[in-house]
Amino acid sequence: MTTSPRIALIHALKHSIAPIEAAFAQGWPEARLMNLLDDSLSADLARDGKLTDAMTGRFLALGSYAAATSADAILFTCSAFGPCIEAVARDHAPMPVLKPNEAMIEQAVTMGKRIGLLSTFPPTLASMPPEFPASVQVVPKLAEGALAALDRGDRATHDRLIAEAARDLRDCDVIALAQFSIAATAPLVAQATGKPVVTTPDSAVAKLKKLLSAKL
Repeated sequence: MTTSPRIALIHALKHSIAPIEAAFAQGWPEARLMNLLDDSLSADLARDGKLTDAMTGRFLALGSYAAATSADAILFTCSAFGPCIEAVARDHAPMPVLKPNEAMIEQAVTMGKRIGLLSTFPPTLASMPPEFPASVQVVPKLAEGALAALDRGDRATHDRLIAEAARDLRDCDVIALAQFSIAATAPLVAQATGKPVVTTPDSAVAKLKKLLSAKL
């Protein structure tokens, strides 16, 4: 491997691309990035309300495409598709295949026992809590209407709704922001709650860098 590994980034929301690219620019600028976007994944999950075998097949196809580009690792940025991503990881072992939230979860559980989980996408609040260890309590919170605001280009309303929802998590030890698309609101959430905040992009970049650097 060269010292500049290729990382395949696979997205189900177009809003996830800028936050993860920013996190790499800050935390690992040497990495070469490749973006794959299929925003029908999130639309179809919202419509169906559950993960299906067909959805897993689509993820396996995306993973195979990414691997065929000679990627050294795959990072999924869509937090509501954990079992689908696990299937890709099994298919391409030992290549690192990361769920967007696994590094953040590892970080959050070192910071407290009561973890607020803030999301703008309802399926995430169904799929993600079981990924936390049983030793912690996860308090899920949906910022209703925030994703719709972002979809129509109204970032100010998006950010305000997230900050308002976060206030219900002030009794938690730490706030975990469940999606890449809301990572930029971390300072607002910290201000609204007075609690430490962890985000998915920064922790994912740090974990990937550590995993791949160990292989050099």
